[in-house]
Amino acid sequence: MKVVVPVAGIGAKLRPHTHTQPKPLVPIAGKPILGHMIDGLREGGLHDFVFVLGYLGDKIETYITSQYPTLDIKFVVQDPREGTAHALWVCREHLINEKELLIVLGDTVAGFDLDALLKSEVSLLGVKKVSNPMLFGIAETDSQGWIHKLVEKPKIPKSNQALVGIYKICNVPLLFEAIEHQLASQIRVNNEYYLTDALMYMIQKGERMKVMEVDNWFDCGRKETLLEANAILLNTAYYQNKEQPSFPNTIIIPPVSIGKDCKIEHSIIGPNVAIGEHTIIQKAILSNSIIGAYSELRHVVLKDSIIGNDTALNGLVQSLNIGDNTEINFSKL
Repeated sequence: MKVVVPVAGIGAKLRPHTHTQPKPLVPIAGKPILGHMIDGLREGGLHDFVFVLGYLGDKIETYITSQYPTLDIKFVVQDPREGTAHALWVCREHLINEKELLIVLGDTVAGFDLDALLKSEVSLLGVKKVSNPMLFGIAETDSQGWIHKLVEKPKIPKSNQALVGIYKICNVPLLFEAIEHQLASQIRVNNEYYLTDALMYMIQKGERMKVMEVDNWFDCGRKETLLEANAILLNTAYYQNKEQPSFPNTIIIPPVSIGKDCKIEHSIIGPNVAIGEHTIIQKAILSNSIIGAYSELRHVVLKDSIIGNDTALNGLVQSLNIGDNTEINFSKL
């Protein structure tokens, strides 16, 4: 089965980090978002991928070809970038003859039963219940999980089951018929051709689809959800059982992920901290944070923070000689 991965978006909500790197390459728990997704699919036996590139696509292509040289990979450029359905349309020549197809958005971080998904004889759409369904594509279902309606960003939601960016399609010819109809009829939302509308066309033509609820899905478009995903991934058995190197006069509070060739001293690291490779940290206290590769942090106390690659951060150092009955407040209002 082929896997198509649209990774063309600009990730505007994650700026300033996405000014210099595409959103799928933003790191969490020691590797890019895209790396977590590819590793999970590869471990499930999937090796045939089509990546749809756009914004900073050369960086994504370089990462994939260097990290996954044994995969069967094709790259297609989406220009202009006009939504997820359009992304599939531009690479249709690589997909149209497939019996089944797995579509996974390149910024998707979710836990799900891949084996059950692959064995399903009907189309499955990954969903997760959310508190604000107006922000997502939404699936309306019956009591058995069969989908009767899909709506992109509904103004009056009738369901809280959000589409998470995982789609197993069992009728590929009908999918491309739906997208062709969508393009010809100019069916857009916010000037984009959404896959949600193409899937709804398929349902109206008689295609049966069910929802598959996923675990631990994160909409990694915001700082808060990135840090939450980082913490949950770090608390899995892999990271908890991973032995960490020792550093001079430094306390490591698990779980953490520390890249290779880091130099850390006189610091407290953790919990829930991921540090990229070749990073220098001196006299720092870090918790619940993501630190990019090749960065230098000195004399800082950070929590709930994301620091990009190749960043230098120097904190304030004081030498004080304070007498009795003194109150000093360095905080800024």
